[in-house]
Formats: sequence, C-alpha cells, structure tokens
Amino acid sequence: MLTEIVTRLAAYHRENTCRTRTLNSRLAFSFIGLLKWGFIPAWAQDPAIGNRMINARADTVAEKPAFRDAFRRRRCLMVADGFYEWQKTNGKKQPYFIGMRDESPFAFAGLWECWADPFSGPIESCALITTDANDIVRPIHDRMPVILEPKSYDKWLDPEVGDKAELRELLVPLPAEKMKTYPVSTLVNKVENNSPECAAPVIIATPSPQKELF
Repeated sequence: MLTEIVTRLAAYHRENTCRTRTLNSRLAFSFIGLLKWGFIPAWAQDPAIGNRMINARADTVAEKPAFRDAFRRRRCLMVADGFYEWQKTNGKKQPYFIGMRDESPFAFAGLWECWADPFSGPIESCALITTDANDIVRPIHDRMPVILEPKSYDKWLDPEVGDKAELRELLVPLPAEKMKTYPVSTLVNKVENNSPECAAPVIIATPSPQKELF
C-alpha cells in the first residue's frame, strides 16, 4: 500500500533547489526517488529555468505548455510532514509551520520531468501543485499546496488515468479541520539553519496599547 510507504522526513528546512523524496509513476509501476525541486521542462535550453518553476497552479496545470505533458504522464507524490508559509504584517514576514493536526506525514500532488543535460547526464526534477487556500491557511497566504488524501494516491500515480476532469477533482484544498498551524522562529528564513528549532512553536509578541498622555 502506498500509504505505508509515505513516511516522515527528518529535515526541518527545505531550500527550493534541494532534492526532495518522491513517489513517481513510470509506465506501469511506481518508484521512490530523489528529485530536484524546481521543474525543468524537457524542451528547456537552460536548467536554471527550474529555479522559477517550483509550483504549478491547479487551474492551469493541464494546459500550460511547461506542465501539460507531465500532468498526463508523469505525476508524483512529494512526501512531507509539514511546510512553511510567511504572513506579511506591518512590513514584516512571520513564518508559520503548517502540518496535519495528528502530526502524520502526508503527500503533495506533484509532477516530474527528466531533462537531458549534455554534460552531466539526465536531471530529474519536480514541482508541486498549488490550489486556493483553505480556512486555516488563508489568514497566512491565499494559496496552498495540494495535499492529497491517501485514498487518492493510487489514482494520482496511475499513468493510465489521463482524463483532465477526473484528475482535477483531486486538486482541491485539504479540509481545514485536518490541519494545524503555528508561528515559528525566523531561524527558518536562512537555508543554513536545519535543526528542530526551525519547526518549534514560538509566541508572537503583540504590542501593548499606548497610554494616553493627557
């Protein structure tokens, strides 16, 4: 069962260009692999394009030239136990950790591609799919990654399933009641920080009301 393969990751911080653990569809079977996060289309002239293609929108992924072929044939599960988002308030960005209420691992809906590097060989890369934010994420950001229900894993990975409407039915916000979020330290803002403190909850100081002078 795929639900038994999706296990907790040990990393607390992930840079956009790092390699991420995925479950991928290929022909008639699935495999586990480490893919570069930052999608490099097969037709790209420069792999640096992947730095700008970490996400694909659920509403356009089936038609956008960079993603439409992978959407039909190369879908994957990107395994995680949480993610970070930043809330903009008073000119500052406060990071939040977002995960499952029961702290279980989960899987983002993703796409993968293999780009032929003429010098160093093939590069396998991926992007996660985003959708509208649910009620728990919306106060922080207006979009969120598509988190698939375990019952949808097999269909998402099945290369024989190619109907756009059928696949789009899976690309919806996870119900908010299954998730939790809390503020974390700005330690997570720096890639070199990779420790439990990055995911530890913090208390946000709120300014006290000013007293009237007269």
